[in-house]
Amino acid sequence: MNKNTIFLPQVSVIVPIYNGEQDLPDLINCLQSQTYPKEKVEYLLVNNNSQDDTPNILNQAIIEAEKIGINLQALNENNIQSSYAARNQGIRQATGEILAFTDADCRPLNTWVEELVEPFIDDKIGIVVGEIEALPGNSFLEKYAERNSILSQKFLLEHPFLPYGQTANLGIRRIIFTKIGLFRPYLTTGGDADICWRIQQQTDYKLSFAATAIIRHRHRSNFKELRNQWQRYGRSNLYLHELYGVDLMRNLTTKEVIYRFGRWILKEIPRDSIKILQGKGSPIDLIKMPIDLFNFYARNQGQKTAKLSEQAKQIDWL
Repeated sequence: MNKNTIFLPQVSVIVPIYNGEQDLPDLINCLQSQTYPKEKVEYLLVNNNSQDDTPNILNQAIIEAEKIGINLQALNENNIQSSYAARNQGIRQATGEILAFTDADCRPLNTWVEELVEPFIDDKIGIVVGEIEALPGNSFLEKYAERNSILSQKFLLEHPFLPYGQTANLGIRRIIFTKIGLFRPYLTTGGDADICWRIQQQTDYKLSFAATAIIRHRHRSNFKELRNQWQRYGRSNLYLHELYGVDLMRNLTTKEVIYRFGRWILKEIPRDSIKILQGKGSPIDLIKMPIDLFNFYARNQGQKTAKLSEQAKQIDWL
């Protein structure tokens, strides 16, 4: 942020949490380390029916935050099991002019709030999309995600329908929710695109990308978690197709699978092996294709099995 420009709006950071005991300590440390003025930001952590030690961790975090002058609050969304319903609860309680969204498995850099807020100095900006990087991990799947920038927001900004950002790193003016409504509370995936697209279709507000507003995301470390992640992306494809008419992803054919495996064995492995020997590549490159194919298949299956309920089309209002 330009230090010569005084632009310090009130900010509410909203985080939905479901069974977050593994992630909460690190997340809370990141929130407490933010450079944005303490008196200008509140952190609203919304427990969404967690069955683990999340409530006790939140209660202890509130006590510790008070000691250092940080406004951290624990809220509850017990009626609807959905991260979007939990975010709506945070929006209702928020007092900030700017609402910043992230998730429990994210680790915001200490300048995250400061950098995410900066573009809002332009009154025409209604949405700010921050960047998502990989949290360094030990498993080969985590290293694959890191090397290939799997969750980079840059890909979403190029969506052929309209650009959008994931709620893992997203800022929105609170006043906008009074105009277009809140998240669809019964939607289980795809709500990130939905809220950004509704804003762009129904208001004159613009979207901006803040590349330096960075959070690091904990990537999946086993194939079960990875499959679930990409199946969810597939369900999102179907939901957004029904809501907006955007194209569905194509089907994966047996012919394509055979072709891609042949290309991998005959061309990609030899090519990448040479690069590794020359110090220009990584061993992770050798397994990129089969993991890509696994993700494609999981996403395809998620799209095929998804069904958008009438209830999921509902929009909550302030």
